[in-house]
Amino acid sequence: MRIAVGTDHRGFEIRGRVVELVQRLGHEAIDLGTFSPDSVDYPDIAAAVAWKVSRGEVDRGILICGTGLGMCIAANKVPGVRAAPCHDDITAEMSRRHNDSNVLCFSADLLGERLIDRMIELWLNTPFEGGRHARRVNKITELEHQVEQEQHGGSSTPAAGP
Repeated sequence: MRIAVGTDHRGFEIRGRVVELVQRLGHEAIDLGTFSPDSVDYPDIAAAVAWKVSRGEVDRGILICGTGLGMCIAANKVPGVRAAPCHDDITAEMSRRHNDSNVLCFSADLLGERLIDRMIELWLNTPFEGGRHARRVNKITELEHQVEQEQHGGSSTPAAGP
């Protein structure tokens, strides 16, 4: 697989190690930086990775910031992206197995190196189960299409309410 990796300044210190791990696991890593510890705005990095995933230029993405949350919020604004903020083995595995996540987001500050390595390996190797989960992921895609239609002058009444 082709995996885009992006970090803000908080993830700069572990970026190289993550890129090397992705390569060691047999994947192509596309390193989108940041390439210095100087402060950068995480939405810019998240957008670069998310658009590559959305356009099919890469298979998946990995985003790293101080908590993983800001990157996740920004990445999920891009159509077709299912970014998941993961903090342990189970969230990494289940984000793939049940949600078909295509962008892994995590904290550079709150997680140890061994846990990060395990999460990445699990996330890259866990297949999507499909079945009832595919129906739910398809509903997320339908929701994205409804939002796009609303933004481009579609109906002002949602297809389904809460």
